Amino acid sequence: MSKLFSSKMRIWIDGYEANVPQRLGSSQIAFELLKHLEKLDQKNDYSILLPSPPMDDLPKTREGWRYKILKPAKLWTRIALPLALYSSRKKPDLIFSPTHYIPRFSPVKRLVTIFDLSFIHFPEMFNKKDLWQLKNWTKFSVKNADFIITISKNTRDDIIKEYGVNKNKISLAYPGFDESAFHKIFDRNKIKKIQSKYKTGSNYILYIGTIQPRKNLIRLIEAFSRIVSSVKGQESTKKQSRFSTLATSNLKLVIVGKTTGLGRQAWMFEETLEAPKKFGVEDEVILTGFVPTKDLPYLINGAMAFIQPSLYEGFGIPVVEAMVCGVPVLVSNTSSLPEVVGKAGIMFDPYSVTQIEQAIRTVLSDKKIRDKYAKLSLKQAKKFSWRKMARVVLDVFEKQIGENKQ
Repeated sequence: MSKLFSSKMRIWIDGYEANVPQRLGSSQIAFELLKHLEKLDQKNDYSILLPSPPMDDLPKTREGWRYKILKPAKLWTRIALPLALYSSRKKPDLIFSPTHYIPRFSPVKRLVTIFDLSFIHFPEMFNKKDLWQLKNWTKFSVKNADFIITISKNTRDDIIKEYGVNKNKISLAYPGFDESAFHKIFDRNKIKKIQSKYKTGSNYILYIGTIQPRKNLIRLIEAFSRIVSSVKGQESTKKQSRFSTLATSNLKLVIVGKTTGLGRQAWMFEETLEAPKKFGVEDEVILTGFVPTKDLPYLINGAMAFIQPSLYEGFGIPVVEAMVCGVPVLVSNTSSLPEVVGKAGIMFDPYSVTQIEQAIRTVLSDKKIRDKYAKLSLKQAKKFSWRKMARVVLDVFEKQIGENKQ
């Protein structure tokens, strides 16, 4: 703890997004921040604001860590949060929203997390309701927050460019990964058991994420179909090559992600689901749907490579999860992905089907290449942890509250 001041800080946190099942993206980050702030900071006084009772896996109530249930949930940032702030006898020193949305009105400092501006770059890839909400509320939050926390240099630069924000008003806090779940696994029997459960075989490229246009899965499936077609052609003519002996007709593309519902987690995915049949690889593309976290490390450890072909990412937690498992990663050369993988990934232009194909061929063609990038992945992954992120956020709290005390 820094020595800016010795008095106890009173911190309110909007826990709305953290208090949901099947956490992905912003809700995952909100949950992990709460969990690690509670572990890291036993000194200060926290109130977590929720629309319903806390789920069982949120930190347990203790002295200095409590939950406040507010109503109405449907008008959370417009009414529930401002009403609680103005009516509280003992007001907090600040309120932190680990989402894009700060309370509309507040008598205390407001801090916000902005994850990405994908809705600015690709508005056509969002449904109208989400697009309107993201554009209007993000702009309001950025303009009215006292301080902004973001999750990549790319998003920080986007915020500065789009909204004209002073760079001194933004801190960078990289997300982490679940260290208890994601790591190198040497038990091949357990890996094979999970592979059997999802019918992946043992020779596959893996993608994990939501099923939506921004993830660029149609181009990935087309690139994969070219590889399958060329391998089948070599086999039919009985030609053998260094590549075809590795990338046999048993090669699979495994796509892990939610494929139902039109909410914030997945939308406009019908064309993606039709792509395997369109490109003649319906038998080689495995769409698993949602996979529980306990199974993911085994699927990752069993993969020949992990691929993230997104047109835009605010960060890309699944890429870090793959790296910490010691799996070679193939990623787009856009947005935040180059800073996440550093020199540990093979990069490609996500708009080029040919470049995606060549990246896959490169990693499949030579075990020495896979081993090289596997080692680089393990090294790069050490840069990220939820504890480090929580530490940055706590430092921001201290500095912002320290300004109030001066």
